Amino acid sequence: MSRSESSLPLAISPGEPAGIGPDICIAAENDLGPLPRRIYFTDPDLILERSRLLGSDMPVAVMSKSTVYNPDAMNIQPVSLSYTPVPGRVDARAGPFLLQALRQSVAACQTGTCRGLVTGPINKAVINQAGIAFTGHTQWLAQETGTNKVVMMLASDSLRVALVTTHLPLAEVPAAITFKNITETITLLSRSLQEHFGIQQPTLLVCGLNPHAGEQGYLGTEEIEVIQPALAHLRIKGHNLIGPLPADTAFTQKQLSKADAVVAMYHDQGLPVLKHQSFGSAVNITLGLPIIRTSVDHGTALDLAGTGEADYGSLLAAISMADRMSESANTNQS
Repeated sequence: MSRSESSLPLAISPGEPAGIGPDICIAAENDLGPLPRRIYFTDPDLILERSRLLGSDMPVAVMSKSTVYNPDAMNIQPVSLSYTPVPGRVDARAGPFLLQALRQSVAACQTGTCRGLVTGPINKAVINQAGIAFTGHTQWLAQETGTNKVVMMLASDSLRVALVTTHLPLAEVPAAITFKNITETITLLSRSLQEHFGIQQPTLLVCGLNPHAGEQGYLGTEEIEVIQPALAHLRIKGHNLIGPLPADTAFTQKQLSKADAVVAMYHDQGLPVLKHQSFGSAVNITLGLPIIRTSVDHGTALDLAGTGEADYGSLLAAISMADRMSESANTNQS
């Protein structure tokens, strides 16, 4: 990475103003040093009021076109709130604010002002209550950037889990396990592991959909009819794949030691294992976007907002991950 690229800041969207997003951003600023540089896209008054509540004396620098980055302050690109949030009390008026903060932070990454996006926790219901259809960060970012295919991956220090399907009702999952979805997910995951993690020939462990991976068709036929043909097609193209394996044995240490990442068929097949292992220090990553995006692995924790008890470890991990991924991407491009 060149000197100019490495000096670009990360864009951070703190998330739900009534939740712990502002709290963990303030805590992270008190913990982190000057690097990597960071710009928070939020309302300065929200940060000042929450800092007062938390007893923090972190100085705030409100940025504008005429304001340079201040390495000794919490740098904020202002996004106006239309009301004063109360910690722990959600308000539908937060919906437009949240999306505006995201739009501005995405635009900063697209125009080269920032080199990656880190997002805090949001409340999907609040945005929908504001009359804005919203299913989650991942899908919104894909639409906002005009990206046809993205993959959600959660990562800890010792485990990576990518999903073929994300936020779907369980009854709708089997229909979404298609040849196209599987092959595109694995292809994108393998490329991302090469570009952003320096793994030149990734080995992926792939879960089946049904108990016992279908038990040769007696417990479901998706493995025989869809998953196995998709994996066979990908192996011909040079992918290193193990599976499909029963999900209840795929996450044993013996199996995990063979792979660089696990491919789960649906949200609650793979993520409970990772979160049991490393909740509070794992990172949610959106692969396939034209920008780097990482996020915390937890929700808004409304009951902890303003108490000073929120754990900010996942935010620190997300910032560190975005920093490393941007360095790796620029190294591979140079």
